[in-house]
Amino acid sequence: MAVNAQVISEHYAIYNGDAIEVLSGLPEESIHLSIYSPPFQGLYQYSSNLRDLSNCLTKDEFFEHYAFAVEQIHRITLPGRMSAVHCMDIPTGNSGNNDGLIDFPGDVIRLHERLGWQYIARYHVWKEPLMVRNRTMAKSLHHKTMTEDSTRCSIANADYLLVFRRSGKNPIPIAHPTGLLDYAGSRVPPNTVLPYRGWTGSQLENLYSHWVWRQYASAFWDDVRIDRVLPYKQARTEDDERHVHPLQLDVIDRALVLWSNPGEVILTPFMGVGSEVYGAVLSGRKGVGIELKSSYYAQAERNLKDAETQLSQGKKGLVY
Repeated sequence: MAVNAQVISEHYAIYNGDAIEVLSGLPEESIHLSIYSPPFQGLYQYSSNLRDLSNCLTKDEFFEHYAFAVEQIHRITLPGRMSAVHCMDIPTGNSGNNDGLIDFPGDVIRLHERLGWQYIARYHVWKEPLMVRNRTMAKSLHHKTMTEDSTRCSIANADYLLVFRRSGKNPIPIAHPTGLLDYAGSRVPPNTVLPYRGWTGSQLENLYSHWVWRQYASAFWDDVRIDRVLPYKQARTEDDERHVHPLQLDVIDRALVLWSNPGEVILTPFMGVGSEVYGAVLSGRKGVGIELKSSYYAQAERNLKDAETQLSQGKKGLVY
């Protein structure tokens, strides 16, 4: 496979290169879970590279090229296993004046269904409106706009995590014999359930795991810590000034426990600064990441060296 740089360690393998070229070289049915944010055509410019999906000129061109990645991920995913896609609705313009939205998640769902995936779930990641307004300065979120003409107001759009299942029967169940052991979010489990953490008796009695499951099974993840992300600002360059935060580690941690076992292989084909691989490593999985942009790849290297340092010091992320 053609790559500009790579690091292969005991815990992860990362590649600086074109996602399609690297994916094409991976063995069939070798990936247990994929989780990633695809480049959002027309919204965020990640680089000036002609191979960058965010530089497609039209929606049709974007989905024509993105389809190659979705097909490859289907080929290399274990039967019956999941692919989780982080995305959002896309404004039709960049003025912040509520010019309308494009149903990008709907287009992603229809593409996956066409290519053999089964659409399973859509999780909504809540974002606090004032925080979004302060970060984006969108006029449609200003209180002043509401007082003048509320037809020009908008909302703090949720992030979505779309979950798809590959065709076929899962040969390796993802079991939790003592229930869910930790919680990734700002909400604090009640003291009354804490004694049941790691309960080895009947799981009908496991009040701690039941509490965590009720939060995770909700379609609305309203306590994801939006700023719990990896360092990324050093990776930014002049040609991607509109790039936003990496995927929140809470979202990654939840996906890892729900749809993978410890020791399994987690893929992110659009790695960015390495968030999904980082989460995989610290939760006892193995990560595979692919990133086209050299500055993002370099930041991912730094972040993953930090993850291995934490492991060497006996520190781990959530243990499921």
